Amino acid sequence: MLKKAIISIVVALLLTFALLGVFIVMQPDDFTISRKTMISAPPERIFTEINDFHRWDAWSPWAKLDPNMKTEITGPESGKGAVYYWTGDQEVGEGRMTIVESTPPSLVKIDLHFIKPFDSSSIIEIKVTPSGANSDVEWTMTGKHNFASKAFSLFVDMDKAIGADFERGLAQLKQVAEKTQ
Repeated sequence: MLKKAIISIVVALLLTFALLGVFIVMQPDDFTISRKTMISAPPERIFTEINDFHRWDAWSPWAKLDPNMKTEITGPESGKGAVYYWTGDQEVGEGRMTIVESTPPSLVKIDLHFIKPFDSSSIIEIKVTPSGANSDVEWTMTGKHNFASKAFSLFVDMDKAIGADFERGLAQLKQVAEKTQ
């Protein structure tokens, strides 16, 4: 009798995990997170901030999360080929960003590669569009989900979590760009 009960429990657990696995696999393969803001500055002024990793500490939402974070910028001073490496605590992890496209004054496209706490890659695009005396700025991240990130997204709303970081970064970029005109 006890043997049948244990077998029933094991079978039930295996079925539960199998169904959960199928549910996870059926989640979307791709993701997109995007936020926009209007900045009272010309596109050229904003482009100066987003195209040069040396300037990111002034507005990046992650720059001040870990005061002991180590960063290194290599390659060209700015634009295509510039690389930003970081390593920090569990909150900021480790990774690199490489500018793969730089179209003044309207677009900076970045290959983002996280190494820790988990390996993942995505594309960041920051687009700047003139709007009268102002500029519309859109920050977008796109990428592919692997099995682990699909499972993680069942419990954490990535759009809400990363989107909040983008909103904070755009607000700080707005302050920097409008202040230094």
